[in-house]
Amino acid sequence: MARQQPSPWVHTAFLFCLLSLSGTIEIPMDLSQPPTITKQSVKDHIVDPRDNILIECEAKGNPAPSFHWTRNSRFFNIAKDPRVSMRRRSGTLVIDFRSGGRPEEYEGEYQCFARNKFGTALSNRIRLQVSKSPLWPKENLDPVVVQEGAPLTLQCNPPPGLPSPVIFWMSSSMEPITQDKRVSQGHNGDLYFSNVMLQDMQTDYSCNARFHFTHTIQQKNPFNLKVLTNHPYNDSSLRNHPDMYSARGVAERTPSFMYPQGTASSQMVLRGMDLLLECIASGVPTPDIAWYKKGGDLPSDKAKFENFNKALRITNVSEEDSGEYFCLASNKMGSIRHTISVRVKAAPYWLDEPKNLILAPGEDGRLVCRANGNPKPTVQWMVNGEPLQSAPPNPNREVAGDTIIFRDTQISSRAVYQCNTSNEHGYLLANAFVSVLDVPPRMLSPRNQLIRVILYNRTRLDCPFFGSPIPTLRWFKNGQGSNLDGGNYHVYENGSLEIKMIRKEDQGIYTCVATNILGKAENQVRLEVKDPTRIYRMPEDQVAKRGTTVQLECRVKHDPSLKLTVSWLKDDEPLYIGNRMKKEEDSLTIFGVAERDQGSYTCVASTELDQDLAKAYLTVLGRPERPRDLELTDLAERSVRLTWIPGDDNNSPITDYVVQFEEDQFQPGVWHDHSKFPGSVNSAVLQLSPYVNYQFRVIAINEVGSSHPSLPSERYRTSGAPPESNPSDVKGEGTRKNNMEITWTPMNATSAFGPNLRYIVKWRRRETRETWNNVTVWGSRYVVGQTPVYVPYEIRVQAENDFGKGPEPGTVIGYSGEDLPSAPRRFRVRQPNLETINLEWDHPEHPNGILTGYTLKYVAFNGTKVGKQIVENFSPNQTKFTMQRADPVSRYRFSLSARTQVGSGEAVTEESPAPPNQAYTNNQADIATQGWFIGLMCAVALLVLILLIVCFIKRSRGGKYPVREKKDVPLGPEDPKEEDGSFDYSDEDNKPLQGSQTSLDGTIKQQESDDSLVDYGEGGEGQFNEDGSFIGQYTVKKDKEETEGNESSEATSPVNAIYSLA
Repeated sequence: MARQQPSPWVHTAFLFCLLSLSGTIEIPMDLSQPPTITKQSVKDHIVDPRDNILIECEAKGNPAPSFHWTRNSRFFNIAKDPRVSMRRRSGTLVIDFRSGGRPEEYEGEYQCFARNKFGTALSNRIRLQVSKSPLWPKENLDPVVVQEGAPLTLQCNPPPGLPSPVIFWMSSSMEPITQDKRVSQGHNGDLYFSNVMLQDMQTDYSCNARFHFTHTIQQKNPFNLKVLTNHPYNDSSLRNHPDMYSARGVAERTPSFMYPQGTASSQMVLRGMDLLLECIASGVPTPDIAWYKKGGDLPSDKAKFENFNKALRITNVSEEDSGEYFCLASNKMGSIRHTISVRVKAAPYWLDEPKNLILAPGEDGRLVCRANGNPKPTVQWMVNGEPLQSAPPNPNREVAGDTIIFRDTQISSRAVYQCNTSNEHGYLLANAFVSVLDVPPRMLSPRNQLIRVILYNRTRLDCPFFGSPIPTLRWFKNGQGSNLDGGNYHVYENGSLEIKMIRKEDQGIYTCVATNILGKAENQVRLEVKDPTRIYRMPEDQVAKRGTTVQLECRVKHDPSLKLTVSWLKDDEPLYIGNRMKKEEDSLTIFGVAERDQGSYTCVASTELDQDLAKAYLTVLGRPERPRDLELTDLAERSVRLTWIPGDDNNSPITDYVVQFEEDQFQPGVWHDHSKFPGSVNSAVLQLSPYVNYQFRVIAINEVGSSHPSLPSERYRTSGAPPESNPSDVKGEGTRKNNMEITWTPMNATSAFGPNLRYIVKWRRRETRETWNNVTVWGSRYVVGQTPVYVPYEIRVQAENDFGKGPEPGTVIGYSGEDLPSAPRRFRVRQPNLETINLEWDHPEHPNGILTGYTLKYVAFNGTKVGKQIVENFSPNQTKFTMQRADPVSRYRFSLSARTQVGSGEAVTEESPAPPNQAYTNNQADIATQGWFIGLMCAVALLVLILLIVCFIKRSRGGKYPVREKKDVPLGPEDPKEEDGSFDYSDEDNKPLQGSQTSLDGTIKQQESDDSLVDYGEGGEGQFNEDGSFIGQYTVKKDKEETEGNESSEATSPVNAIYSLA
């Protein structure tokens, strides 16, 4: 960020000094005064012939002056020419060609005379010329024949124009001629070739002249070059060779000057103009040019080099720039120099220009006219347009060279004097009048002005006045008697009071008093001091990526009595606030920053009295510009050097360059990455492959992204060779059971190394030692037919082109097509317990390919009920599987097959072993659903009811019923029926219990009780509790069985129910 010094403000209320501080006094226009020229045309006045001619001349005076003109020093009678008129209240001439006429007829030297009764003022002598743009003469140009390496100059010789035309060279198809240190245009318009090369013959050369006033371009007939050479072929491969000339058989030569000729020349330049020195040399190789000044250094502040160092320009020449300059042309064969002697002349220039002289009657005065030049100019005085020698004598006037002295002037001394100083290079003409007046002091500005100024500024209070004799002026503050002069105050001759630094105590009323012998006049100015406008939080320099949002702050403090305006500039021009920008009171926000937003942003905080500026620079990071001007050098069989000019990095340093190539044989138009280089280099050696017609381009990369690719380089073809490698990724795979497809990745353009790339394919069965089969293939696959199923083959693929074969290829093992595998061997199903089933198998005897896995399908079944099929897939190495049974009753049917990529082969099927007494379990499930069984249960329930009634009656009579009182007491030995803790039942009472249910998957599922009715059927013993519940005891652990027996089933056996009632 930076705070800028605000520009000075000019206010209508605060009038700075309008007059020169040198003391020049202007006569008020209401007083009598001689004429003064206020506006005139330039001395050399060139006009457009298509427009009307305007020759300006305006003047002031009282009374208003009249005008007349001379043409070629003779009176120009305007009234006699209907095309010529003079503007009203002006001496400006208008020559109208709308009704016809030739502008050239009015060429000449014109001078304007402005006259009133007090004198005559003159304009400069105005040379009127009409612009010319003549056509080029028709000419037939023979072809220019030149030996390669020789120098050549193509002359332009444009037709003379006014002003001189701008010269440039193009081809006849309007393409610019590329210029460099070898081929360039001289200041005279000619085209110089330091040495001609064969590529110069690829275009023609036409000189063009652009004329300023008519905005037309004239084109000369083109030159055609015919270059004689020892190598008559396209030299693109040698154009940038480090020793290009010797490679093309061109003899090397020491430099010689084409312009200027010889070893020395001279040049004259006028003071204040630009000096242009030029040296153009021929030679092989092309010479370099250096400039020196004899006896001193070149003026670094004014000197600059142009046209590839062939021209030296020194601006605003002064006498110190005269002397001897020399240019040095050198190449490796030698060097020569040319010396240019520079002489600086000068048209007249003012040392002391005469100024208007205002005198009172009886006063003395003088007019001074001093000028310098080279040669020394002469001075001629005139009065009212006439030579002073021809004017009536005036005893009060004395001429002393460049000074006229007036003594005891009177009213009759009023006149306009002209000083004309001239030499061979030009002239100067100045008007100065002598006015004799008797006028008391008068104030020329409005009275009682209010002037507001800013604290600590330098300020001038103006008090314009007039009087004759010239009054003296004094300043006072707040009515105090002391004159304000010295210290912080300074009074100029024209009456302005300068306050060097405004303070708060300077506020007040200031009075200026003008006095001469005829009286006095005064005026007052009230001065108010205001606080300055200051930006206390300035915008800061920022770096932003494209697309982001940026905010620039600008917070301002100002005098509250002044109206504040905040505006923004971009690159010192008013900023257009578009829809991507938001201007707030103290900030500027830019959304979606783009490259065009980069630049300086200036916050301008202004009031009607002052302003403050703060500037910040926004740097936008963008993708780099594309590299340009790609050149190929150091051309070799297997390498080339690529050089490029980096593009603009758009404020983000280039980190990498990617070089890409394209070839026009295998994949024309497709670009491939070749190599990558650091962003610090712009030249690299590229390794190349044989027999590739290369074309390169470069992409620049920075943090933001990648540039657009550069324009392609010229093409370069390398010579051919046998392949140095063979195709990669060779495979042999069957697509059918009786074939094998051999495939490989084809070689690209950079590995082909020659034309007609092809492949020799060989194969044979592995370990048979049979002879190799071979075939030549142009593509990237070959199918071998009639092969056995899944047999290994040895395969070789070798590259070959017209230059020979590649290296011996390695051997790759491939296989013919696969088929479905045979069934797995020895499929075994084991059931170690009621919870799990173990499966085992061996690999198929004939895999017929690479096994991809095994597929196991199994389903649970129980009688006529079949569950949902489950499928398991195993890896090819797995040969075991353990499954968890869903229940201990159901059986399982298994189907196992092996898989190759062709599919699943023959399956082998096995079933799990049947659990014990599964038939009884099935009958139990079936009886529980029969109708007769339901009826039987109803009868049993009725019988139980009757038994309960009988039991009740017997108890009421005191009878005994042999029932064990306590179920937990074990049976004694005296009771033979209770020795094993169980009762005996007859077969007819051993009926299935209603307590089993059918599972959802169709298998038979037992109740949650661990007691199995199958065990009953096998003759197991049991016992009942007093409530009739059955205590099952099937194994040796009675405590567990008792606990389990206490778990009630979902349906109680009717037999148990009967005993519980008893």
